[in-house]
Amino acid sequence: MKLWGGRFKKNTNKLVEEFTSSLFFDCRLYKYDIKGSIAHVKMLSKCKIIPPDEAAKIEDGLNEIYREIEANKFVFNAADEDIHMAIERALIDKIGPVGGKLHTARSRNDQVSLDTRFYLKDEIKIIEELILGLQRELMKLAKDNIGIISPGYTHLQHAQPILFSHHLMAYFFMLERDFERLKDCYKRTDVMTLGAGALAGTTFPIDREYVAKQLGFSRVSENSLDSVGDRDFIVDFLSAASLIMVHLSKFCEELVIWSSSEFNFIEIDDAFTTGSSIMPQKKNPDVAELIRGKCGRVFGHLVGLLTTLKALPMAYNRDLQEDKEGLFDTIDTLKLALETFTGMLGSIKVKSENMGKAAKEGFTNATDAADYLTAKGIPFREAHEIVGKMVASCIEKNCHLSDLSLDDFKKFSTLYDKDIFEIIDIKNSVNRKTSFGGTSAKSVNKQMSVAEKIVGKEQAWLA
Repeated sequence: MKLWGGRFKKNTNKLVEEFTSSLFFDCRLYKYDIKGSIAHVKMLSKCKIIPPDEAAKIEDGLNEIYREIEANKFVFNAADEDIHMAIERALIDKIGPVGGKLHTARSRNDQVSLDTRFYLKDEIKIIEELILGLQRELMKLAKDNIGIISPGYTHLQHAQPILFSHHLMAYFFMLERDFERLKDCYKRTDVMTLGAGALAGTTFPIDREYVAKQLGFSRVSENSLDSVGDRDFIVDFLSAASLIMVHLSKFCEELVIWSSSEFNFIEIDDAFTTGSSIMPQKKNPDVAELIRGKCGRVFGHLVGLLTTLKALPMAYNRDLQEDKEGLFDTIDTLKLALETFTGMLGSIKVKSENMGKAAKEGFTNATDAADYLTAKGIPFREAHEIVGKMVASCIEKNCHLSDLSLDDFKKFSTLYDKDIFEIIDIKNSVNRKTSFGGTSAKSVNKQMSVAEKIVGKEQAWLA
């Protein structure tokens, strides 16, 4: 007989049991379910809803079940439907009917909400630690390669020369936005919903604030209907996770491009690449490609949950069981992607000569030649046209701007003088961009100094 089966005259169809059971994926919530139950029974005793000796017996039974699960000695049965029923049934089997008092003043509706929030809080912190580890790796790589110049691209075309470290720090600040989003998500997840009951609260004189304090939640939910039906916090997380995967995917795309023979800017270590079953010369960036590919499954979980939620009436509906598999898979995928990507990034060998050579191609110093004229009073649009014609001439002659003589420059504008060659020097082009957030070594060093403070701040948040 089901623990809820009093009004039923027939047993549940076996196919229905299989279809409706969530036990074999929500069993990972066992620790949170037991901790929540212990806090709940302590509250029931404190509020004189059940006697202290019965509360102690229930707590001892729950601790024993926890030890059994940890030791892989607990037998899960699909007929129990979910982890909540599995633990409650095991408790009653161990200590008798008094175990049934555990469910006083609560419902599976508020119980599953609590467990999911409790679990997600821990996982967010773990993911933040992994992001911080990746940020540290980026800072190390940026410091180690502070003098290396690479091409900067727009539309994947040569644009302007930049420091390779500047490019790396762009991802640091991208990841910091991800970290901030997770902190924000954590705050909305950090709400204790137990005590909302099935949907309407309870007639028992419970102390929800006591339970929240026992479990480390910062506040309790205000509305019982919203408490059991709310999955916004999971949507928040899946959205933040999707953006993290976008950022990892963008970086992976660049690593794939940079490691190609055509670019040859970096080499990824053998430990993070694979070979071909037919072509013995191949060294494939499969790790980067797989991280890039796994974006789709994370995006899918976000869209899937939004689709589930979009037409649900108040308050709890069984559709909400569909929130967990996507959440669990997203967490597993994201953690493994972050950890693997950090290791891969730390393994790369930077080919500075190839980067520097490429930075001199494609007229990346053309904007400097235009800025030179603008600084002498010519409107930028006129300067842009002058240098555009100069570039077209160089393309016809198959040469660079730096190959032109001063007389050649003066044919396009008499304002050019011999100092133009210093201006269009690639290294000077980079280091003259001293505007806040720019690519000069001075500016990038400032960015790294800011990054150090950010890392310290986020480490304090995690402590």
